[in-house]
Amino acid sequence: MSPQIQSRRCLFLLFVVAAALLPVALSRDQLSTRECEALGFTGLALCSDCNTFAEVLIRELLCAELVSDCLKCCTEDSDDETSKITYSGAVLEVCMRKLVFYPEIVGFIEEEKDQFPSVKVQYVFNSPPKLTMLDEDGQQKDTIRIDNWKREHILQFLREKLKSASSK
Repeated sequence: MSPQIQSRRCLFLLFVVAAALLPVALSRDQLSTRECEALGFTGLALCSDCNTFAEVLIRELLCAELVSDCLKCCTEDSDDETSKITYSGAVLEVCMRKLVFYPEIVGFIEEEKDQFPSVKVQYVFNSPPKLTMLDEDGQQKDTIRIDNWKREHILQFLREKLKSASSK
């Protein structure tokens, strides 16, 4: 393929992505956590992550629909908003058979978990490691995949995001 045709193709895809992002950015129909998980978007994705995702898609000449779905599942990038979100509890969900592949999570469960009485461990067959964050009524609010997290990242996240026992 000639550089000129490739350049035109990139411009066309850039236009398609921009056209797809504009209505989404304006309407921002949020999807439920379950709908986002079904699309493959899990965790607390920030909208700036979706914009980075869009840049990669343009470079790789991929589909703009993925960016649209990403933007429907993201949280606005506001340090004030996201840093103030706290939860009453959490469920650490993991497959017992796959624990051998996650030594950092095993270390957390065996050595650190007792620091967090509001965190429960649940063994679910074939589940990737994830934290399900709970509100005051024990209802699921957010789900965060923690496959590649180090133990210190888990500790820091839980210290920042879980309400202390004194504030309940």
